[in-house]
Formats: sequence, structure tokens, C-alpha cells
Amino acid sequence: MWRQSSSWSGLQRTAIPLNLCSLPGREQLRRMMSLLVPFRHVFRSFTSKTDGEDRITKILKEKFPLASSLKVVDISGGCGAMYEIHIESDEFRGKRTVQQHQLVNQALKEEIQGMHGLRIFTEVPRK
Repeated sequence: MWRQSSSWSGLQRTAIPLNLCSLPGREQLRRMMSLLVPFRHVFRSFTSKTDGEDRITKILKEKFPLASSLKVVDISGGCGAMYEIHIESDEFRGKRTVQQHQLVNQALKEEIQGMHGLRIFTEVPRK
């Protein structure tokens, strides 16, 4: 089982004895949630998209019609303050990474004004 450590090493592999059946209802739920909190972004990716994710996806699909892969994830926990974008498009061919990112930033110029941060990952499709 993984649990978040207060040390600088981030996540550590630790053995946590879990006998959740013996815990009272409220305590059982609290303990399960404390174990899952570090992985909330993993579980969020299986749920429906937020309005912000849909809006950004629509903008990028219009700007990059040749995109073979596009994934937008709200990594702020659903409040829309920070997004991670993975986009693979032939429009990036022949451009340096910084130029590819500039194209994405330009496409999202209006949206970025209300964000705290944006993580961009761009790729060119293999032939």
C-alpha cells in the first residue's frame, strides 16, 4: 500500500495493516479516504469530463484538426485552475518543442487567463 510521506521523498512504500472490517463506519470511511487522497487524479480520470476539460478539448480540436490524439485533464481536483494537455498532431512536424507549446498556448490564450497553471505535452505522430 502507498501512503503520502511528510518527508521530501514523496510517496513511500509502506506496509499498512488494514483490517477495515473491524473499524466503525465513519472511521472506516475516513481511513480509506486518507489512503486514496494521493491518487485522486487517477480515479478522476475514469469519471466524466469537467466543463473546462470539454471547453479546452473543443478549442484544441478546432485549432489542431490533424490531431491524432488529444487528452485534457483537470489536475486541480475539478476547480479548473490547472490542466494537463497531451496532444499529438502533424501540425507540430518540423517545429521545436517550445514552438509546439507556443501554438497550444496561443490557441488557449483566452482560457489561460483564468488558470493557475498548464502542463503541455506535445508529440508528432510517427510515420
